[in-house]
Amino acid sequence: MATPRRNPAKIRTLRQHGVLNPHPEAVTDPLFQTGDFFDSQDLLQVKDEMLRRVQIDKAPLTETAAAFGLSRPAFYQAQHAVAQQGLAGLIPLKRGPHGAHKLTAAVLDFVLQQRAALPSLTIAELITRIQQQFGLAVHRRTIERHLARQEKKRR
Repeated sequence: MATPRRNPAKIRTLRQHGVLNPHPEAVTDPLFQTGDFFDSQDLLQVKDEMLRRVQIDKAPLTETAAAFGLSRPAFYQAQHAVAQQGLAGLIPLKRGPHGAHKLTAAVLDFVLQQRAALPSLTIAELITRIQQQFGLAVHRRTIERHLARQEKKRR
């Protein structure tokens, strides 16, 4: 079995895009053992080749998934993602919340109204008023970022 190549720049890029294979050593397929083109560290490439092997070469799914270091459910998830979005479906989405999920339009309006009425109002006081008015616990950085965005819009 060939040792996976250790290209720090490529590993950094794969990790940055969420496609660094956490278990490259589990990929036992012969194509990935030569070290020429196929890279077991590239999870996108591993999944794509696994799908191709089953769909085009008609290889048995269970054995193929195992040879690529993945499970049958991982195969079905990859197959569904590619069917829905093409190869781009194999690239994972960013994890975590996308945007200010606690700051609804009503809360944002309230913050701006409070700040307009009393410009000297501190962030801590704003947080207390939001808690009293809406029953929400909001982090101070959330308010600071919102106010900074509003300030930037006015310029």
